[in-house]
Amino acid sequence: MTSLATTTSTFDLGGDLAVHRLGFGAMRITGPGIWGEPADREVAKQVLRRAVELGVDFIDTADSYGPYVSEDLIREALHPYTDGLVIATKGGLTRTGPDVWPVLGRPEYLRQCVEMSLRRLGVEQIDLWQLHRIDPKVPRDEQFGVMKELQDAGKIRHLGLSEVSVEEIEAAREHFDVVSVQNLYNLANRQSEAQLDYCETNGIGFIPWFPVAAGDLAKPGGILDVLSKETGHTPAQLALAWLLRRSPVMLPIPGTGSVAHLEENAAAAEVTLTDEQYDALTAAAA
Repeated sequence: MTSLATTTSTFDLGGDLAVHRLGFGAMRITGPGIWGEPADREVAKQVLRRAVELGVDFIDTADSYGPYVSEDLIREALHPYTDGLVIATKGGLTRTGPDVWPVLGRPEYLRQCVEMSLRRLGVEQIDLWQLHRIDPKVPRDEQFGVMKELQDAGKIRHLGLSEVSVEEIEAAREHFDVVSVQNLYNLANRQSEAQLDYCETNGIGFIPWFPVAAGDLAKPGGILDVLSKETGHTPAQLALAWLLRRSPVMLPIPGTGSVAHLEENAAAAEVTLTDEQYDALTAAAA
């Protein structure tokens, strides 16, 4: 398979970290419910190594994935990291069991999140650290303030946000340069359209999580099913190709615990939608 480096354009996170626009999300290399160890640690590490072989240079994780398991696996599989590999992580959630994600944004906890991610990833500075959620029980300015403090201390290069409104992005930008926003967005769910447009206008990377979810569009007779039969591309590849065309700031991070699925997703970088196909997908989801 052709390296992604030759088939995807790049985006400069913060103006100085160039990444190819199809990355890898390292959530699903953990156990069921994003809890505990994967069924096979060696397979999980094979997935990470294969992603880099395919040209992926942007890996997104979080301390809450496992918890801690995803970050540990990334270090085991990829450290020492190759030049140009950008690893983003997130903090601000605790874990009390499978599929349970309590929010905790107290400044002392966010400091701990950063310090422990530095240790687990084996780096002196985190390329991109994102606040996983704004804690409604803690003044947001306190959360933004400690993020800026940790950046000023050299522990974080760039800062981002996750699941935020346009108003919240603007509030954070009063404290620091927001270089990325990670919100739920895919072909079938456009609830963050306003945030995406804001990011595009302001040169902020937009990282859509759950990027290949397609719902009814992939069912028999749905537009993705029809186009898949016409083109020979899988519904997931078509959904990712649509995202990549939707905006130049779009940075999809499809995740998987399977090498085969990884390679299928990576091949989306080589899919070129015609104007008619793109318009049909856009209209069907709207």
